[in-house]
Amino acid sequence: MALYDRNYTKPLDAGYAQEGASVGFIKQTYQLLAASMVAAAAGAYVTMPFAQTVADMKWLIFAFELFMLFVGLGMTRNKPGLNLVALFVFTFTTGVSLVPLLSSLIGMGKGDVIANAFLMTAVLFGALSYFAINSRSDFSSWGKPLFITLIVVIVGSLINVLFLQSPIFHVIISAVILLLFAVFTIYDTQNIANGAYDSPVDAAVSLYLDFLNMFTALLQLLGILGSNED
Repeated sequence: MALYDRNYTKPLDAGYAQEGASVGFIKQTYQLLAASMVAAAAGAYVTMPFAQTVADMKWLIFAFELFMLFVGLGMTRNKPGLNLVALFVFTFTTGVSLVPLLSSLIGMGKGDVIANAFLMTAVLFGALSYFAINSRSDFSSWGKPLFITLIVVIVGSLINVLFLQSPIFHVIISAVILLLFAVFTIYDTQNIANGAYDSPVDAAVSLYLDFLNMFTALLQLLGILGSNED
């Protein structure tokens, strides 16, 4: 879901599907995706003892994430070595940003939710990717409606965080995010297989964002539903 380099105003040119991505390109993309998850896990692990400090700095960390996504990764595109540094700085930071949520779940005695959410995300992500690669349907026209939906969800989330602070609305938004990025996974995976990306780094960022957002949504949903059982 590479918002930083994707034009969603029209379907991708049909010509890109003629050759498709090489097996090596796809393999490297998924290797970078796995490495990105390791970097994110490292970020969460290293900063977990400082959960309160991270929570106090959450908006600053979020701003740095956006900077890396839209500026850092863009500036280092097509610069071998530097683009990998930018990728891992970004994914490490996303791991740090998850610390308050992870710490909250552990503090409530719901640490098992983290493992369950990751396993569920991995299974869902794998199934969706397999479907996208093997499907004969063309999902390239989904970009614009997906992008519009994403903007609506972001606005709704901000309204709830800043004004409404409604737990029910939070559950609804989390469920929509889960569904939205499940569809984004299909869209991005097919684009990668069809050769829409110039760099495995850009492709890996797209898939990482899909996985991260589904994982975060499941963490929140399982955490909230689990708390209702007590």
